[in-house]
Amino acid sequence: MVEIELDGQKVSVPEGSMVMHAADKAGAYIPHFCYHKKLSIAANCRMCLVDVEKAPKPMPACATPVTQGMIVRTKSDKAVKAQQGVMEFLLINHPLDCPICDQGGECQLQDLAVGYGKSASRYEEEKRVVFHKEVGPLLSLEEMTRCIHCTRCVRFGQEVAGQMELGMIHRGEHSEITTFIGNTVDSELSGNMIDLCPVGAITSKPFRYSARTWELSRRKSVSPHDSTGANLIVQVKGGEVKRVVPLENEAVNECWLADRDRFSYEALNSEERLTTPMLKQGGQWVPVDWTQALEYVANGLKQIKAEHGAQQIGALATAHGTVEELHLLAKLVRGLGSDNIDHRLRHASFEAADGARWLGMPIATLSTLDRAFVIGSFLRKDHPLFAQRLRYAAKRGAQVHSLHAVADDWLLPVAQRLLAAPSRWVGALAEVAAAVAASKGIAAPLAADPGAAAQAIAASLLSGQNKAVLLGNAAAQHPQAEQLLALGQWIAEQTGAGWGYLGEAANSVGAQLVGAQPKQGGLNAAQMLAKPLKAYLLLNAEPELDAADPSQAASAVAGAEMVVAMTAFKTRALDYADVLLPIAPFAETSGTFVNAEGRVQSFHGVVKPRGETRPAWKVLRVLGGLLGLQGFAQESSEEVKAEALGDLSALPGKLGNRTQAAVAAAPAASEGLERVADVPIYSADALVRRAPSLQLTADARPPVASLPPALWQSLGLAEGAQVSVSQGEARVVLAARLDAGLAANTVRVPAGHPLTASLGAMFGAVRVEKA
Repeated sequence: MVEIELDGQKVSVPEGSMVMHAADKAGAYIPHFCYHKKLSIAANCRMCLVDVEKAPKPMPACATPVTQGMIVRTKSDKAVKAQQGVMEFLLINHPLDCPICDQGGECQLQDLAVGYGKSASRYEEEKRVVFHKEVGPLLSLEEMTRCIHCTRCVRFGQEVAGQMELGMIHRGEHSEITTFIGNTVDSELSGNMIDLCPVGAITSKPFRYSARTWELSRRKSVSPHDSTGANLIVQVKGGEVKRVVPLENEAVNECWLADRDRFSYEALNSEERLTTPMLKQGGQWVPVDWTQALEYVANGLKQIKAEHGAQQIGALATAHGTVEELHLLAKLVRGLGSDNIDHRLRHASFEAADGARWLGMPIATLSTLDRAFVIGSFLRKDHPLFAQRLRYAAKRGAQVHSLHAVADDWLLPVAQRLLAAPSRWVGALAEVAAAVAASKGIAAPLAADPGAAAQAIAASLLSGQNKAVLLGNAAAQHPQAEQLLALGQWIAEQTGAGWGYLGEAANSVGAQLVGAQPKQGGLNAAQMLAKPLKAYLLLNAEPELDAADPSQAASAVAGAEMVVAMTAFKTRALDYADVLLPIAPFAETSGTFVNAEGRVQSFHGVVKPRGETRPAWKVLRVLGGLLGLQGFAQESSEEVKAEALGDLSALPGKLGNRTQAAVAAAPAASEGLERVADVPIYSADALVRRAPSLQLTADARPPVASLPPALWQSLGLAEGAQVSVSQGEARVVLAARLDAGLAANTVRVPAGHPLTASLGAMFGAVRVEKA
């Protein structure tokens, strides 16, 4: 440790720290623009000049290393005059447009100009003008004349997002921040540049000119999308959500948000919102009141139970619903005498679990790993903030390995890739296990001949201190998911690694904890849809987009006698449902999510429900009462949560990734073409599908069929070609794309999108012909 004197106060900081770090520790504020605790030091703005004893001139606090006995004054005349001089230069070219600037009221330049600027400018020359840039639907770079060249946005792209999409061109007063040859900014983390910009040069395009910052009330919430459980501040004006920004939480999302967490709020104000209960009468949808709608549902369920038995009633939910909603749905279905409930709509394997599948470690641990083996994950698009943490670990020297059918660019150095078609994943993982066994001189769980990549992954996992084997969404949804888990468990145990699931949705862990899946011989999601039931209760679910086999799901619900859709939106349920019940999305209800690390995070509604919309837990509570079921008298969501999760101190004991599944012989690899189905980041749930700005991004472009080189050549395709993709009787025509990073005998066709919803299973066999 090095001890310095800062404004008369003794401060001890680690060797190699800067004066700025010492000031942070001492609680002394030094004005700055370019410095940010999560970014590298650039020393561009010079606003942080301080008076260092024996130094001939003021020194930048962010770039001056501490030395033993150093004496620093941040408030001396010399320091303050230097800071005032820098501020005068910064304001020389800055436009006087604070009254119309979206950053007005929360602008660092504005705040510091009050303390360090003059009331008039001595500069009488022409001010420079920088033309606006068009960089996509999320970021507005309309007023780049405001830019002070702090380069926070550039450094964020390069260091955190892993993609240097913005950079600086020219020199001197002609310098400007721009994209490479007019490209758009397409990073899934791009919105963080809005928060980082200390002036109004980069602002939010969806929020632009819609409110002033001082008109907004700020309320805490939790993201309903992926399993990170990012903490949000939702900003509200006039009962409408206007903006979402991150709530800093080092243990969860640090100070970052993925773009879907930030911009999906637009769907809350969408024209597609369902705001009144509706019944289908004579083939026409008729608005009704809640009493009539719920009595219709209760009578219909009683009738189906009486005529066909309770086993003909099933519930399908997504894990984007809250703990309270899923608990009451499970309780209602079981109260009727059925155990047919499931949230694992995209899964193809449903082995019984010993505990709730979870990450197996704190989220923050991902940043400190030395070794990581990620199995079956579209990492960047499935878990943008987990990818960012692994990127940080890789920058520190961690070795990250992948097993998948695709070689997507994770924007981090991947040490080894095991590329295999999905039917060969168990065999490929068995190779890694065999290589570990050979190194340790023990018996392998499966006989296999490890290749060079498998041996390298095994050697890597056997070295290093902090290690993890992580199963992604595609591994969880795989037909041999339990085999992958069993082999992953064996590899982790033998190499001393942590292991677990990255987790699909905001409440995947919570859904398991509250029993939103069959317990006593009930049907799982695949069984409920393979052999259609008489009645379905749908909670936040769109089976034609959310199921593992969407065409089978669509025909199952279309053939049912009664379908009750509890949804916030007018979905395709208009075609097959009998009742539509408008339920509140996350911003309009209180509830709880349990994220990938098992962290229980509760939140309150931030705006009143729109129209006749009601929180789903209240709808289910009233429905339980109408059905004459016991235990539906809760007065608040806190009561439901207490009943659902019990003693929170006992929660860690309910989490577990151990599997009793024996490691069986790897299944025979498929000889034909296999489908690899990712769920595009902005097709993953109901909210992002209806957020207009997100649907204009590069990630939301219409799906294409990606083909490996051998198949591309055998079909004689050229750029711009189209192919016909068939699964069973279904056939779609898609644009074709050559993907050199695809495993042989695979075709990548996205799921979760209306254009591909008529196709079959996500891991099914496909046929491809030139269109």
